[in-house]
Amino acid sequence: MLSKEIQDLYKKFRLMNYRGLFGRIRERDGSLSATEAYAADVIYLLEEPTITRLAETLGISQPNATYKVNNLVAKGYVTKTVSEGDKRECRLGLSEKFYSYYNASTQFIDRAVESLQEQFSPEELRLFGKMLGALAQAVE
Repeated sequence: MLSKEIQDLYKKFRLMNYRGLFGRIRERDGSLSATEAYAADVIYLLEEPTITRLAETLGISQPNATYKVNNLVAKGYVTKTVSEGDKRECRLGLSEKFYSYYNASTQFIDRAVESLQEQFSPEELRLFGKMLGALAQAVE
């Protein structure tokens, strides 16, 4: 039973994410394609990866990852910072332009939390937060 509720919640989160993603993709200069939006999201999820780590995570070649990253840099969504120790390596960061794009897609979570706060006590919410933390650790 609990597994079904978690799967249903996961499906709803995915649908909300896709709805937000595709709602913001526009065919004009500087906008992100679906592939670019996903690549930027993976950079966000990996928290300042190298291009090699991005390529490995996406299961693509390093030249392909470099091409995607360079497009995201050119459009102003991603930044590259050269590593102090190894000048051949760079860390990928995200710009304010990305965060304004990304934050628009997570507003549904804020609305859901507000709804929970109206329905449940602080103690119930604390316990729920503890359970979510345990769930997040269990899937790592």
